[in-house]
Amino acid sequence: MSKLRAIKPEKIEKRLKAFFYGRAGVGKTTAAIQFPAPYLIDTEKGSENDQYIKLLEQSGGVIFQTSDFNELIQEVRALMSEKHSYKTLVIDPMTILYNDLIDKCAIKRKSSSDPDGTAYGGHMKVAEAKMKELINLLYQLDMNVIITSHQKNEYVMNGKEMTLVGQTFDCFKKMDYLFDLVIEIQKRGKERIGLIKKSRIESFQEDTTFKFSYDEIANKYGREICERSSNPIKLASKEDIETLKILIDLYKEPQENIQKWLDRAVVSTFEEMSDDIIKKLINHMEKKSEMLKNKESNTVIKLNENVA
Repeated sequence: MSKLRAIKPEKIEKRLKAFFYGRAGVGKTTAAIQFPAPYLIDTEKGSENDQYIKLLEQSGGVIFQTSDFNELIQEVRALMSEKHSYKTLVIDPMTILYNDLIDKCAIKRKSSSDPDGTAYGGHMKVAEAKMKELINLLYQLDMNVIITSHQKNEYVMNGKEMTLVGQTFDCFKKMDYLFDLVIEIQKRGKERIGLIKKSRIESFQEDTTFKFSYDEIANKYGREICERSSNPIKLASKEDIETLKILIDLYKEPQENIQKWLDRAVVSTFEEMSDDIIKKLINHMEKKSEMLKNKESNTVIKLNENVA
């Protein structure tokens, strides 16, 4: 008989994971790199401007420039698993990387029957899977995560015509569902204003505005959380991943069980799992194999007894 497995909820101090978007020139980059010790992944070489270099120097930040999605994944994995002094990952803007990802997914799917690689939106499904992989890694990363995006007009169908209803982000469509805090950054006169478009955080109320600054966000979210040092996570080794896959194939573990393991670990592949979780799964499968062997042995003994 199965037992109930629910536990009493406990408050967990989660790192800030936020998504900023706004029109060009509104100050998204300036806002993002004011967070403590930023590791800036600059996708359009905007940080080469003198004012950004000065801000990064003041905050103890560094720059890595790329527009390649696979390089982004590689950097996030390194930030997760290596000891370092950086406290905030800034990806500025994600729009460039996402567009690069879509283009490469289309190229990989090219064939004689699909010369553009875009038939039935298959390239978008592949891109979405890669974006989910990135988001899963960012959830595990023990750093503040600030992602910025370009802005675009938002339209809705009104009868037979498209009607402009406002502004939205120019990026992965589900991006706003994946973050606890989504802020549209606006410029009103000389002031930078944050309009809270979505929030799962009690101290940030949706559809309210505030004078945008790192200090204001840190005061609302918790300065001690935003400014604490990051701790590396030991990721699963290739050897352990291969061992687990062999055990799964050998004992024909149901796919629904494997998916439950991934869901509980908040990952989409074994490669994203931590070392301790993968070892627990190997131990689980080894115990299961022993039980199966004992069961088979007992069955053989009983059959022999019946024959005798």
